[in-house]
Amino acid sequence: MLKILAFCLALAALPGATWARPAVLADVPKAIGPATSLFNGKDLNDWSAWLGYADPALTYTRPEIAPIGATARSAEIFKVVTEDGRPALYVNGKVWGSLVHKGDFRDYHLRLQYKWGHGRWAPRQDQAPNNGLLYHSHGAPGAVWGTWSQAVEFEIMTGSIGMVVPVGDAIQATTTVVDDPQLIPPRLRFSPTGRDKTVKGGTADWNVEAATDAEKPAGEWNTLDLYVVGDRAIHVVNGVPVLAVRDLKADGAPLTHGAIQLQSEGAETFFRDITVEPITTLPRIVERP
Repeated sequence: MLKILAFCLALAALPGATWARPAVLADVPKAIGPATSLFNGKDLNDWSAWLGYADPALTYTRPEIAPIGATARSAEIFKVVTEDGRPALYVNGKVWGSLVHKGDFRDYHLRLQYKWGHGRWAPRQDQAPNNGLLYHSHGAPGAVWGTWSQAVEFEIMTGSIGMVVPVGDAIQATTTVVDDPQLIPPRLRFSPTGRDKTVKGGTADWNVEAATDAEKPAGEWNTLDLYVVGDRAIHVVNGVPVLAVRDLKADGAPLTHGAIQLQSEGAETFFRDITVEPITTLPRIVERP
């Protein structure tokens, strides 16, 4: 996980890159049931909050003090606000932690919108804004670095929206990659026609970068689509498929379901229109000629 901090520092100095040819979705599945809203626009009663350390710089140092945990202080970090005339879920980012939905989901299409606020907090005040949509979340809150639950991460970080990161040493994922010398190690970028690669939390091979940077300019709302069936998933940013993973595992066993988790990780972020609908098949990612 220390490599994640190094990655964020290096990425702030690099332009967004595209290593694979542009791709589109094919055979987009139709929902087999009604959509369910995970955010009611009024309160966070359907979510559970957990906070890491009061000083986020301690997160990867294995401090001998306990994290803040589940306390009333989370109301400072996670709240319902009005943004652009509509209800939004606000994540402050100043203290790192997670907001975990109380549901357990499998075989679904999740859609949400996010945009960045202006706040950037130490120790990442000078870096690209960072957050994350974590899925198949499970286990004890704060089990990972005192701050998050084990999960698979759909990265929300400027320059890397849609990157996959296994959150927790027990988590692994397989995808197809090409080498990209613009990235820091492991220098892997998703490509639908690349070679197979398994990445695992807590190892040198800890992430795979998204195929392309499809984020809109700062201040605009972005739409994320996450398609999940069993132990496979596809990450889509503003209609552009940027990554596909398969063989998701926790402690070597197939990882096929879990909670939805939103991170607080150093940057103000707004979320809205968070919905899930059931599906039975995944779309395909097809490279344009």
